[in-house]
Amino acid sequence: MSRTLKVVLSASRRTDIPAFYMPWFMESIGRGFFEVINPFNKRVSVVSASTDRVGAIVFWSKNFGPFLAQGCGKRLVAEGYRLFFNFTINSPHPLLEPGVPPLADRFRQLKELNRQYGHRAVTWRMDPICWYRSPGGPLENNLAQLDRLMDAVRERGTRRCVTSFLDIYAKVKRRAAAGPFTFVDPPLSDKIDLLLNLERRMAARGIALQTCCEKEVVEALPGESTVTPSACISNSRLMSIYGGTLSLEKDRGQRVKAGCGCQVSVDIGSYDRHPCFHNCLFCYANPRAPEKDEAVD
Repeated sequence: MSRTLKVVLSASRRTDIPAFYMPWFMESIGRGFFEVINPFNKRVSVVSASTDRVGAIVFWSKNFGPFLAQGCGKRLVAEGYRLFFNFTINSPHPLLEPGVPPLADRFRQLKELNRQYGHRAVTWRMDPICWYRSPGGPLENNLAQLDRLMDAVRERGTRRCVTSFLDIYAKVKRRAAAGPFTFVDPPLSDKIDLLLNLERRMAARGIALQTCCEKEVVEALPGESTVTPSACISNSRLMSIYGGTLSLEKDRGQRVKAGCGCQVSVDIGSYDRHPCFHNCLFCYANPRAPEKDEAVD
């Protein structure tokens, strides 16, 4: 890799840094480096946080409230950092996502991100789409307020939606086993029908629909469909917004065979050190309910 290429920081696929860990993040920025734990071998590496090495920072969150309230974005931009935002907003569900703020709060956050950084730097993630069934009940999904979501996103300026279907990992099965319903993986034909329905409804609102790690589904769509695979971290997109020189190589640490289009970045979150307190039932990471009066660093 050329020495002129800058690194993209992912903050983070492993937890929700904007919601829970911005003090730690900003302290690390101040020190000029992050200590990153490899989730497989537990080795610690040092990643530079200086502006002459970092081409952009991609934030992932379900709650940008603390990030905005603490003025973190303004401070980062003033220091020369370039920012991008993946904002996950699903239909509210007290069991699937018990720890996220009310929709109205998140819509205000979305509007502010678009106002400060422009719609090209803000992606709406509706992720994941879940099907589930209560004992003896009908098959249901978590798209109950889809029209409200689409209208709110359009009104606040975002023009790109990335979605995916739930992957029912073993840990997700174990977590759901204590709940009132069972997750269901529907047939491919149902996923195709739903994506085409979403495509039509979003297109009417000027929102482009893309998928995350859904290679099989996208390849089965009819030729006239405009649904495409996404790159949730697209260095090509980042350069088109901000300029600079970033790697255009695929990120081989992601699910490339499943259709992940992400380009090279370094994730600075930690499953172990940074448990997520949203406690989403379908989470593949490390959710943890806070103890009474527990402080979140």
